[in-house]
Amino acid sequence: LPAGLSQWFPALEGLDVSGTGLAEMGAELLSLPCLHTLLAKNNRLGGPGSLPKGLGQAPLARSLRVLNLSGNRFSEVPPALLQLRGLRSLSLGGNRLHGIPPDIQELQSLEFLYLGGNFITAIPPELAKLPSLRYLVLCDNKIQSIPPQLAQLHSLRSLSLHNNLLTYLPREILNLVHLEELSLRGNPLVVRFVRDLTYNPPSLQELAGRTVKTRNVPYTPSDLPDSLVRYLSLASNCPNPKCGGVYFDSCVRQIKFVDFCGKYRLPLMHYLCSPECSSPYSSASQSSTSQSESDSEDEASVAAHRMQKVLLG
Repeated sequence: LPAGLSQWFPALEGLDVSGTGLAEMGAELLSLPCLHTLLAKNNRLGGPGSLPKGLGQAPLARSLRVLNLSGNRFSEVPPALLQLRGLRSLSLGGNRLHGIPPDIQELQSLEFLYLGGNFITAIPPELAKLPSLRYLVLCDNKIQSIPPQLAQLHSLRSLSLHNNLLTYLPREILNLVHLEELSLRGNPLVVRFVRDLTYNPPSLQELAGRTVKTRNVPYTPSDLPDSLVRYLSLASNCPNPKCGGVYFDSCVRQIKFVDFCGKYRLPLMHYLCSPECSSPYSSASQSSTSQSESDSEDEASVAAHRMQKVLLG
């Protein structure tokens, strides 16, 4: 960046240096106290010294709202960017990122996050701690699963996950009550439906806990060790309405196909207390053409008014 920039334009609010072959941004950037938009797309940024030292402590850290560094050479999210607490929009698409740092949660004002076109393999649960996030773009990566914590993103309107390696979505995705757009094309869950059934036999402790819960055996906290009382409080109800059982640690982990908007069948991760519950209730042991439509009736009615646009094609 040219020296004396702040002297020439002390009240500069927007700066676009995209496509200029820039390999580093110098300290003169720090002396722009009014800058709220910085676009530096399609450059050669990403090496040591690409960003000025002290970025997180400069007035810029409070003023900057929009930062676009897409199309550069960053192999990790620079720690200095995580100190820009006023950021509302951050774009790092088309770089060489292999992960998302847990400290992304520090960007509490973030509304738009674009990380498409990288090599990201996992999403940290801490990403769900961004209360204002409305648009999350993670397309064209190598992501294999979605953490259920993402359902805590109550402000999320659009989630782009196309062209990844997803084989299922967590059931909690239905809790994203404001989600209007979900893009999933180009994932195995769309092009190749999964039939996955896994089950670990319950331990003696779990068998005892299930018996206490299902038969309503009376007890008081003084009757049992504290650890066992806590364990009993962790029981999860089997979603099969014909069962009424519970499970703790051991359960059937499988895929349940849920109708969205009356048009698409979406595989969600599903948990049941035993293999017997899966046969009459779940689609895991049936073909997609023979699945009972009533299986997904409840979820379809919920999803229809929560999801306005589902992109699977």
